Amino acid sequence: MADEILVEVRNLSKHFPGVRALDGVSFAIRKNTVHCIVGENGSGKSTFIKTLTGAHPKTAGEVLLGGRPFEPRSIGAALASGISVLYQELNVVDDLTVQENLTLGKEQSLLGFITRPRGLEEVKEILQSLDPSIRLGDMVGNLSVAQKQVIEIAKAVSANCSLLIMDEPTASLSEQEVDRLFAIIRKLKERGITVIYISHKLAEVFEIGDVVTVFRDGQVVDTLEVGSISKACRDVGEACLQIVRLMLGKVVAETYIPRPSTGPPHTLMEARNLTNAKLRGVSFSLAAGEILGFYGLVGSGKTEVARVLYGLDAYEGEILVNGTKRELRDVRSAMGAGLAMVPEERRADGIFGILSVRENVPMMRIRSILTYGLLSRQKENALADRYIASMSIAARDREQKVGLLSGGNQQKVVISKCLNREAEILLMDEPTRGVDVGAKLEIHEIIRNLASEGRGIIVFTSEMPEVLHLCDRIVLMHEGQMGEIVVNGSPAASRDHIMSVVAGGR
Repeated sequence: MADEILVEVRNLSKHFPGVRALDGVSFAIRKNTVHCIVGENGSGKSTFIKTLTGAHPKTAGEVLLGGRPFEPRSIGAALASGISVLYQELNVVDDLTVQENLTLGKEQSLLGFITRPRGLEEVKEILQSLDPSIRLGDMVGNLSVAQKQVIEIAKAVSANCSLLIMDEPTASLSEQEVDRLFAIIRKLKERGITVIYISHKLAEVFEIGDVVTVFRDGQVVDTLEVGSISKACRDVGEACLQIVRLMLGKVVAETYIPRPSTGPPHTLMEARNLTNAKLRGVSFSLAAGEILGFYGLVGSGKTEVARVLYGLDAYEGEILVNGTKRELRDVRSAMGAGLAMVPEERRADGIFGILSVRENVPMMRIRSILTYGLLSRQKENALADRYIASMSIAARDREQKVGLLSGGNQQKVVISKCLNREAEILLMDEPTRGVDVGAKLEIHEIIRNLASEGRGIIVFTSEMPEVLHLCDRIVLMHEGQMGEIVVNGSPAASRDHIMSVVAGGR
């Protein structure tokens, strides 16, 4: 059964004006497997899924579903053929109950009145098998993102789905929720459902995947058995690096590279005994030219430290900037002290998606584009062009709407805003969340360059590979307290030791 082909793609191409989004793509997806698809943003993954599900007509090539030619004219046609998609933006109605969401579109009527929906008992059974904690009477708006995903999966299963496509399903989940999702995926395999799993988190490929197909520049670079990669590598890190090389077409560094000293250390910031409802006695220092990392599990307090430093939460204790005590009681006072923040939710808090790159860059320091108190289009254009060039922002031009850029390029716009503020200390909360591997490496290089210029950088991240690859020192957080400060490159900077500390084992 597992060797039987469900989907076969033969020389599939999709062209847009001036762009070959898919260029002769060929590979096969076996039944009852988790088939992972990876690649940078713009590599062709999304176009492939949209072509497979009828959102885009193909330009050339063919797709076989169950051995028969398959050419859906719409998403509805693909759904009727057993193909469902779980998007990052979940398709649930928060103001309805779980039952109403599960049976939406299946209602029956009698004399103008809605009666008991078709297949309700089957849907209840499916939901209970996936997550017994979810009750049919619960309001969906009160559920977590992970629980909303379960509802979407239950809807797909009840619609006789044979192929479920998951697009970045763990982007907003905690580690515990990811574990539960993987357990559900294994249950789907037991039901005979094939899963296409798309993710930037390469370690997940080796935890849940059977096969991985690597896209680059609209083409398939290779399709590999996950088990064979794992056997050939000493650990998951080396296995991920092999996939990264295929994605990028080049060799990348896998370890922390110490940076040359810029001179005698100068303390930019010192925090003493920061305490509030979620923090207890947090103390640390930040030197000029240093990249300081904060790492911990969900609820560890690392995000709360970021909020205190940027004046978003009240605190007790002291914060000194360049040796002077500062009261960071709001964002204005934090910015006045020379701090700027790259927020975790860049779409909601970091950019104005409907505005252009030109309009976004000066937002944190409008006076940089004023002449005699009036906005200067000449200065605005020059400022945008400077950061597009220096940050390698892949925009069509300065007038492109930021909301249409990739996640990595949106993040570069946010960083540009902070740099235009002439901030001496940058707070970066999950700086590479939701960006592809290539963009992540670019952002890491930008952070290193900023530190080399003498700025102090504090990175708050939930990704251990990121903190080990990037940061000079690492503050380990557990339940609102500092467990330890680890110097990168020392014996203590090991995955096992770090996990022991942040999990409360030491």
